[in-house]
Amino acid sequence: MTEFTIRGKNIEITPPLREYVEKRVGKVTKYFEKVEGINVLLTVTKGQHVVEVTVEVPNGVLLRGEESTTDMYTSIDLVVEKLERQIHKQKTKLAKRFRGGGFKSEVIEESKFHSEQTDESEEYPVVKTKRFSVKPMDVQEAIMQMNLLNHNFFVFRDAETEEICVVYKRNDGAYGLLESGK
Repeated sequence: MTEFTIRGKNIEITPPLREYVEKRVGKVTKYFEKVEGINVLLTVTKGQHVVEVTVEVPNGVLLRGEESTTDMYTSIDLVVEKLERQIHKQKTKLAKRFRGGGFKSEVIEESKFHSEQTDESEEYPVVKTKRFSVKPMDVQEAIMQMNLLNHNFFVFRDAETEEICVVYKRNDGAYGLLESGK
């Protein structure tokens, strides 16, 4: 059984809601031999019902989807469809990544998304390359630099830890920080 973590923000996770999330979101497990964990965050803000799902599968693969509607159950259904489309679109690359097994590509042949465009090309096209120096600074300075450049993200070296980090502007206008792990 896959471990589910279901959290709510401004919403009570009732047993029927939990059961619905586990049943619907659990559908993505059929594509993989093993799923390490599924994290679901249900949020209600200003009449919008937001569902954020992160699925952890072996080999360091993460699937993520987010949907927002005026109905929580509709948001759940839409995020599951989004995750399934991602899996189908990337099926060739996923099969390569899980070469020794673990990805059930045969399940894709039976699904409703089979006719959609897939990733038949072997590589993602890189259309531009930029070189830049990664300077040591603190998070606040990195955010300032990002804003001065009018970018959505900024790569920097943390002055204290010497680790490579990324600050980014979130859709809600706040800032996020990505730290490299050891």
